[in-house]
This record gives sequence, C-alpha cells and structure tokens, in this order.
Amino acid sequence: MPLIKNSTLPTFDRLISEGRQVMEAQRAQKQDIRELHIGFLNMMPDAAMEAAERQFFRLIGESNRIVQIHLHPFTVPIVKREAEAKNHIDSYYETFEQIKADGLDGLVITGANEETNPHVSDEGFWAPLKEVLAWAHENVTSTICSCLASHAALTYAYGQTPSWRDDKRWGVYKHKVMLPNHPMVKGMNTVFDVPHSRYSEITHGQFEKAGMKILVESAQAGVHLATSKDGFRLICMQGHPEYDVFSLLKEYRREVTNFIEGKRNDYPPFPEHYFNEAAQELAARYKNAVLDGNTKEPFPEDSIHALLDNTWADSARSSLAAWVGLIYQITHVDRRKPFMDGIDPNNPLGL
Repeated sequence: MPLIKNSTLPTFDRLISEGRQVMEAQRAQKQDIRELHIGFLNMMPDAAMEAAERQFFRLIGESNRIVQIHLHPFTVPIVKREAEAKNHIDSYYETFEQIKADGLDGLVITGANEETNPHVSDEGFWAPLKEVLAWAHENVTSTICSCLASHAALTYAYGQTPSWRDDKRWGVYKHKVMLPNHPMVKGMNTVFDVPHSRYSEITHGQFEKAGMKILVESAQAGVHLATSKDGFRLICMQGHPEYDVFSLLKEYRREVTNFIEGKRNDYPPFPEHYFNEAAQELAARYKNAVLDGNTKEPFPEDSIHALLDNTWADSARSSLAAWVGLIYQITHVDRRKPFMDGIDPNNPLGL
C-alpha cells in the first residue's frame, strides 16, 4: 500500500519525483477500503492443474499481507479433461458466466501445455481464451498472462505470433530490470533470476512492434516481463516466477522417463543454470546408469532436491505485491467496473 501525502513535508515530493508510490490525501479519501477479487484462469493440463493453483495462490497470497484477496478459479473448454479433473472443476471452480456477472478487479491466466495443444495462431481452437482476453480488456483493471497465455495475447491483440524453437528454453536465467522507474518493478533488485520452460517464444523485436514496455529481460532467455503501452492493463510474463524450487526437477525427471520409455530419442540435457555441481554429479551418475542399461535404479529426486536453491521467489513476490497494490489504488469499488472515477484507461498509473 502506498504512503499518503498527509502533509507538505518536502520528502513526499522528493519521493514522488523518484517515481515512488505516494498517494495524494484527497485521492486517498475517495477510496473505499474493501477486498480485491482476482480471477484465476487455469489452463494447465490435469497433472499440473492443482500444482498451478498452489503456486499462483501462494505467490499472490504471500505478496501482500494487508489486502483481503478473494481468488476465483475458473477454466475454459480448451484443455481435454479426464474424470478426476472434471470433478475438481465442477466442485471448486466458477464458470466464466459467473465471472462475467460478478466482475473482477484483476485476472491471472496460466500457461498451457504447448507440446500437446495447437499453436495459439489456431484461433478456432483457442477461441474461448480469445473471448476471455477481449472481455478482460473491457472489464478488468489489469490482466497477467503467463507463458503461452502471453503469446496468445500478443497474437490476438497485436498480430505478433510466437516462433517455435528447435531446442527448449529450459532453466533458470539471470534477468535485468530495464525500466527501473516503472511501478511494477520499482525498488526491486535490478538483477535477479527467473525460471523458463518453453519451446515457443515472442522476441524482443515483437514486443517492441506491439508497442509494449519491456520491464525485465535476460540476455540469454529474452523478455520476461512486459506491459501494454498504457503501462498496466495487460502484463505478459514469458518466464515462470511462480515455480517451486523443484518444478524444473520434476520436468527433468519426466523427460528422463520419456527417454527410458522410448518417447524421446535423446537423453535430456540438464536445465540450464539450475543444478549446482553436486546435483549435476548425482544426475550424471544416474544418466550413466541408464545409458549402461540399468533402468531399475531409482531416480535420485530427493537427493537432488535437497541441493537446489530458489533464487527467484523474492523478486516474484515483489512484482506481484506491486501489481496487487496498484490494482487496489485504481480499481472501482464496484468490481464490475475496471477503474475508479477520474482514472484514464489509456494511462491508468499516470506515468
């Protein structure tokens, strides 16, 4: 939550000139203190559906200890679901029709399995997501699109379709804040790590062609965080700051299993910049055993997990805290309306 400029103390003006979050007292008096309602569109496959819930709910919940946040999970008929997942959705999720009727202050859209679903350029298959994005643009204060969802947003809103990499962008990469005065990243460490796991990619040049503001980028992994030209209404993340420390390890083990079962031709490489030397030794020892024909030896998941470090959680919480706080400052008390009176939708943060 921002400081309130409750006096003429010069320090307040100095902080404002630095781009810090300081709210004029008159504007603060017009705010109705209430809870926030954030939608969670879960497009992850069955095996990862509940894990995605935990990861994003944890990240959003731990990012702000003041605002009362109501999370509203829902999905759309894109992902093929089995009986157990359908039961989970029927029991705990809302429908998109309910979401539209009640309204949202913010929205988070997960990625999806890009290896089994058609490319986002297939607008017929992805029509339900396109409908959600169009509705959110008119009715939601700010929408975060993660990974493949960000590629869909760039495709449908700006005509920038993702390219497909020959090799998977897979690992933990060092990133740099490119616009340090933007409120989403103000005060964060200027260099930090972000996990990535994807074949599809939107390039730096494509973000620029879309007129988006690039906030965080990696020399090796490309753009991670970018906002629409207005600075806030659409936020795209190509990385996965929500990941648990073991998320990439589980992906790696799945790829190893695919190799053992003949579902991939080559033994998978290590996720980049993720295993330390001791973890690499354990993984290499298991690889050698598999290549020698010993596939009954158990994969040393617990031993490798104990050696892993999380180098991205603090920066992830910081950016999400900024997002939640900024929504709270400008959203309307009626959650069916995106902005409080007097906010310019084309420049909601007054940048």
